[in-house]
Amino acid sequence: MAESEAEMHRLIKKRKTNASGNAEGVDTGASGSMTVLTETDFIGSGSSPTETNNNASTGNCYEVFLSFRGLDTRHGFTDHLYHGLFTAGIDTFRDDDELRHGENIKPELLAAIRNSKISIPILSVNYGTSSWCLDELVQIMECKNSNKQIVLPIFYKVKPADVRYQTGRFGEAFHERESRLRERSSFDPTTLEKWKSALDEVGTLKGYEALGYEAELVKSIVRGVLSELKRKFELVISKNLVGIDNHVSRVMETMDNKSHATLFVGIHGMGGIGKTTLAKVIYNKLFNQFEHRSFIADVRESSKRNGIHYLQNKLVSDILNQKNEVHDQDEGTNFISSKFKGSKIIITSRNKKILKQIGVDYTYDHSEMDDVHSLILFSKHAFRRRDSPSKDFKDLTHEVVSLTGGLPLSLEVLGSLLCGEKPEFWRGTIDKLKIMPCKEVQETLKISYEALDNEQKQIFLDISCFFIGTDSRIASYMWDACCFFPKEGIEVLRFMSLIKIGDDHELQMHDHLRDLGRTIVRQENPREPQKHSRLWDPKEAFKVLKRNKGTDKIEAIDLSKSKIAKRDDNNYTAEQFKNLTRLRFLSMDGAHLSGDFEHSMEELKWLQWQGCPTSFEVNNFHLQELAVLELHGSEINEKWGGWSFFKMAEKLKYLDLSYCRSLENTDFLSAFEKLEVLILIWCKRLKRIDASTEDTEGLLHLELGSSRALHLAVGADAGTERPVPRFCLGELPAETGSLENLEILDISVSGIEELPSGIGSLRKLRELCARDCRNLKGIMVESMCNLSSLRSLDFYTLQEAPIAAGLSFQLNRFGRHLSKSQIAFAFPPSPSQATTS
Repeated sequence: MAESEAEMHRLIKKRKTNASGNAEGVDTGASGSMTVLTETDFIGSGSSPTETNNNASTGNCYEVFLSFRGLDTRHGFTDHLYHGLFTAGIDTFRDDDELRHGENIKPELLAAIRNSKISIPILSVNYGTSSWCLDELVQIMECKNSNKQIVLPIFYKVKPADVRYQTGRFGEAFHERESRLRERSSFDPTTLEKWKSALDEVGTLKGYEALGYEAELVKSIVRGVLSELKRKFELVISKNLVGIDNHVSRVMETMDNKSHATLFVGIHGMGGIGKTTLAKVIYNKLFNQFEHRSFIADVRESSKRNGIHYLQNKLVSDILNQKNEVHDQDEGTNFISSKFKGSKIIITSRNKKILKQIGVDYTYDHSEMDDVHSLILFSKHAFRRRDSPSKDFKDLTHEVVSLTGGLPLSLEVLGSLLCGEKPEFWRGTIDKLKIMPCKEVQETLKISYEALDNEQKQIFLDISCFFIGTDSRIASYMWDACCFFPKEGIEVLRFMSLIKIGDDHELQMHDHLRDLGRTIVRQENPREPQKHSRLWDPKEAFKVLKRNKGTDKIEAIDLSKSKIAKRDDNNYTAEQFKNLTRLRFLSMDGAHLSGDFEHSMEELKWLQWQGCPTSFEVNNFHLQELAVLELHGSEINEKWGGWSFFKMAEKLKYLDLSYCRSLENTDFLSAFEKLEVLILIWCKRLKRIDASTEDTEGLLHLELGSSRALHLAVGADAGTERPVPRFCLGELPAETGSLENLEILDISVSGIEELPSGIGSLRKLRELCARDCRNLKGIMVESMCNLSSLRSLDFYTLQEAPIAAGLSFQLNRFGRHLSKSQIAFAFPPSPSQATTS
């Protein structure tokens, strides 16, 4: 059993023991969770499905909850919207205030809000005159903030600003109600404050304004709801699924039980047979029973790359909304075991022995596809989504399908390979398939690899060895510098089903295809790793270098995660790199280099040197060809000796200096005129950005802050909070406005006081994030109206209320200028409502 598998097995085993022993104690932690563990994916969800103890008697789970004032919209707009959602198959709870009795909102109603995926408050003129509506809104906003529930407000014949500040007709009705309530001796003023805070927050959200034709608005809202439900809650699954329904039904028979006890289900089968896909389909069928869920891709590789505790933190973050609770594997095991009770857990594995060792409650053996379904799946890929072949290819299709052994991955890849090819090409492929056993998956897949041209093969091998999970845009800088033509190559690999690209541009690859790529590299010289083109195993790479066995065959090497190298052994000399004259990718973590590197790294295109030392003892470090440089987490500053060599990299496109906490200025930037991406997040001593950025006309992406606004509690019983230490950065250079190609600007958690006057010149700017810029006073509203490409604008926790009000007032004006944009104004509660600064 591999190290990562053993640790995961230990975690699951302990979790099963604890969960089983506390099956009735589901009132602690995140009760009622569903989890799916696969060899490549981890899917989890937690916290109170509708049938667990806390909610057992408080209603069902809904996709949408409607909150409205019946007096205004019951028989008109709300009725039309409800039937529009119902017709679209969206399970909707319609709260009807005619049915209410008594003063207090009932638990059933609160549960309906909590158990809904999306809440839609319809904010009409008299909405604020109803205590029930306002109590619902308070609960809705709490679910948004604690459970990340989606809230889509509809401002029905009222303006968002009138809701937020209780002005206009909406405000008049609200304040009249407020006056009557204050006359009651039993009325609690804190309730009024909660109402106002909820109105304040919902008034800042992006929603819909009902000012025109309502039929079209209803259609728009229904489309938006469907999009949110699919994007946020369902896992992405191929549209070409075939023959999976019977498998799903058999597993669901076990998963549908109503027991509160933890349930472990194991799915066993050979690689490429569709275990993960089956788990995803089941997850999508069950997710509406849970308030929280998590999907963690590529468990095996992620655990090797980042450690088990990284995956544990991801799970805790997704389900409990708590960050960085886990610092090591044992702590993570204990924390998860104590918090997640009453879970449904699915584990997939090729190794049935692991499932027995864990002690799953039910095992499902995933079998190969039958001939009928194999033919359909193959045809969908070979004949552009048709379910059957054309007459001319009927016999050839049956012959190919009979040789695949019913393995979905092989059917998909072979179908993509043969799509659009002539019968002669099909016949040659069939002849190759006949000389290998039908279940020799790698050999089957290798046929597609051999159909690639040389540059596409290099990209495929790079991904399989190093870059699964990496942003394809970063890797493309290196491939472009190597003349591999990445734009075309990536599209070809996608078309041939050899890779996939995730929502965040990350490179994805099936583990069989990953293994194929690594096997191809090993076969370059099976007994001598120093003659392999790529060394992705840090242990193996460490041995090659330490024994001075490096050769000019090595093009890429990863030394970053070697557990063999002790602190004192993480030193490398020029002699060890002397023969690596074709090296184009190098990854190191905390390594120290010394000596004369003349002629040894002249072809280097991508250098990852995390935690590089402050001392620089290298001579003749010629890096003119460098396209990507990552020095994150280093203690270097602007006077570091290495800059004299790195400044030779005139072709540099991507520079990451995040978490370089000693950096005070960026005078060295003047050398990088081709730079497109500059990342300076959490450089906490950074005081000045070099004015030479104006010469970097191609800059597309600039990050100067942190992407989160985190706070730390002071003391165990302290009621106050303080911000995480922020930059000392006081101003952006005026020349920032000359970066005409800039698309992303992030200055979050910085000390910036004023945006540059030329910011309106950034016509290509799509995202502007100034989250938690507490010193920011000047915003240049007039200038920002010219940002015609803007899609996202975030000024959350802006301190000056008049500025926030001014920007909010300009919302309609922005809308007219940016009719196709999706502007997200995010402001904090008003000073009277805020409890912290």
